Amino acid sequence: MSTEEVMAPAANEGPHPVPLASHDDVAKDPTLFMDTLKSFHLSIGSKFTIPVISGKELNLHVLYVEVTRRGGYDKVVSEKKWREISTVFEFSPTTTSASYALRKHYLTLLHRYEMVYFFRHQASMPNLQTTEVPSSFQATGTIDAKFDCGYIVSVKLGNETLNGVLYHPSYPAPPPAAPPAPLTCTDIVPYNPPELSNRRTRTRRRRRSNDPDHPKINRSGYNFYFAEKHALLKVEHPNRERQFTRMIGDAWTALSLEEREVYQNIGLKDKERYQREMKEYREMKMGQS
Repeated sequence: MSTEEVMAPAANEGPHPVPLASHDDVAKDPTLFMDTLKSFHLSIGSKFTIPVISGKELNLHVLYVEVTRRGGYDKVVSEKKWREISTVFEFSPTTTSASYALRKHYLTLLHRYEMVYFFRHQASMPNLQTTEVPSSFQATGTIDAKFDCGYIVSVKLGNETLNGVLYHPSYPAPPPAAPPAPLTCTDIVPYNPPELSNRRTRTRRRRRSNDPDHPKINRSGYNFYFAEKHALLKVEHPNRERQFTRMIGDAWTALSLEEREVYQNIGLKDKERYQREMKEYREMKMGQS
């Protein structure tokens, strides 16, 4: 198992900065919290930026309140509460390793602040630069889906199931601030592992595909959006067709819930159409038997 060091900004030697407000005050007032947090990092000479997860800025005030009301960073780590805390933020289902991301950002941005404002420590700054957090594991898992850029996988680690994306070498992973990985390349399709040759299966598929009466398979809302957007891009950017899947994925991610619902409703109607036609198709075949 390989590890990487989660590097916290170098702390100044000597005592902690003096707190500018009480814990109860900063927990109740998000503005006061952000002011004191920025002042804290400025006083110890560390870089302060607000992290972005799934294209949105992480609410550090909510993170601080949720961790301290559970007893602080060390207790949350020992009791394995990070996954519970991640549910508070209602991340997108495509967001992977949210628990790890929250723990990393809390350690680098809020742990020392917690010591001053929550625990009121006045001793010297601890050295947080060598805290090791696993970044990769040697484990086995399952492939849930495939797409042009790689595979979507599930890995079981202890009591926790992690979901992630594996990219082909020719498709490097997007930077951390990029939209969720599964939507950046192309429409996701079910993954069927290769099987041994089966003449009976191939014959059955050939008969179905050659049957002119067989109903057309239904499409998802994203399929309809993809087809519509692809036709427009082909006119606007005829020389960039190899990039269309990535461009369409980015555009889909940027849609509002209301805009996305329009296409999802179209997909639901098409599913109803397929189910209705399949019922009629089966009845027709039974009548011919």
